[in-house]
Amino acid sequence: MATMATTAQTVPELTGMPLLGSLLDLKNDSLGTFLKARRDLGDVVRITAGPPGMRGTIHCVFSAEGAQQVLATQAANFRKDNNFYEELRVSFGNGLLTSQDDDYLRQRRLVQPLFTRRSVDTYATAIAAEADRLTGTWRAEGRETADVVHEMGRLALRAVARILFGTDVDAAVGIVERCFPVLAGYVTKRGYAPRNIPREWPTPGNRKAAAAHEELYAVCDRVIADRRAAGAGDGERDLLTLLMGAGGEEGSGVEGFDATELREQVLVFMLAGHETTATSLAFALHLLGLHPEVQQRVHEELDEVLKGRTPGAGDLDALPYLGRVLKEAMRLFPAAPAIGRRAVEATEIDGYLIPAGADVIVAPWVTHRHPRYWDDPERFDPDRFTPEAEAARPRYAWFPFGGGPRACIGQHFSMLESVIALAMILQSYELEAIDTEVPLGSAITLQALGPARCRLKSRTR
Repeated sequence: MATMATTAQTVPELTGMPLLGSLLDLKNDSLGTFLKARRDLGDVVRITAGPPGMRGTIHCVFSAEGAQQVLATQAANFRKDNNFYEELRVSFGNGLLTSQDDDYLRQRRLVQPLFTRRSVDTYATAIAAEADRLTGTWRAEGRETADVVHEMGRLALRAVARILFGTDVDAAVGIVERCFPVLAGYVTKRGYAPRNIPREWPTPGNRKAAAAHEELYAVCDRVIADRRAAGAGDGERDLLTLLMGAGGEEGSGVEGFDATELREQVLVFMLAGHETTATSLAFALHLLGLHPEVQQRVHEELDEVLKGRTPGAGDLDALPYLGRVLKEAMRLFPAAPAIGRRAVEATEIDGYLIPAGADVIVAPWVTHRHPRYWDDPERFDPDRFTPEAEAARPRYAWFPFGGGPRACIGQHFSMLESVIALAMILQSYELEAIDTEVPLGSAITLQALGPARCRLKSRTR
């Protein structure tokens, strides 16, 4: 358990406005505010926001060593007890992302066998089919440009829906596209607000969120009910079928998921499984469109290894340079730019006192740009991720999937989907960035607030 050192220093505070603290800075540019806090005050910084009597405080930890302490070595002392996770639970359910203690351990035990490398690799064909569908549409329409933010969002959503629901993709995609942004914005606004009005009050925002919530739950319940009624066919391998059959075996000591729990797992997988991967794909393509010399190296590797064929799970390790491009894109544009926890007991991090009950944030957005670990940190350089370079850095200098006992269970799935999708798109097209800058914001995940358009030039496969 965490301990408090009597010599620990008081955490320095970022100067804000007299009445509102840093409220407007966080609201207008939270990512920039975190970068400024580290640059001006160091690796542990206190930020206060809100008017007197309603003021909230967060303790930001920016070093790799501090992130490892919060997420891994002292993970039991830093729990998902903060307001943001509570809002996430209410909107998306008590699934694997939000559950804790015995609930989490049981869910993880049930779900873990479905996310081993061997199990995940069976989804490579479905991922490739969706990527082929996308490039086929571009060719059929004679597309000359594409907004990779929009296109990768839809590709990732269709891929995770296909893996979850099998042939029932279209039953969910349209509803999720329409409802997820509404709920994500609602959760973010409430999760970081010092105080909230009750959800039951009939305000326009509450009513809109409630309608989106109801529609999402309804489509999940309908697909689950239809699948239960139909039964699983021979050889059926979609994730919903596997989740329905997880646990409950005689002598296992673990009960399977009931209908409510199934719905909550499905919603969490939809949320975590498409927005994060979409972000990685979109910014990888955007960066390649800005750096033709890097893109040329990717094309050469793809031509040499694949020779025009469809990539599979076995190619993940056979395309090391493409993997490095993806990791560098995830360094510069981590899908989870900030990760929150709440301290149970007072403890010391990097020589500073974190009090009991404090809201704590570790920020990949900042740590991934920390000059202690990264030379010229804003420069795009995939060779930062050669095996030798990775071995020379602290483990938590790069942590886009979190870490410790609550590390993302879908890490291999995300990497597999991203490499296969990028390989298929880049076999078919050269990209040239039109939009050199993409405005950003932070909600549940990193958000592109504008397009990332690229010119498309067809390649011969």
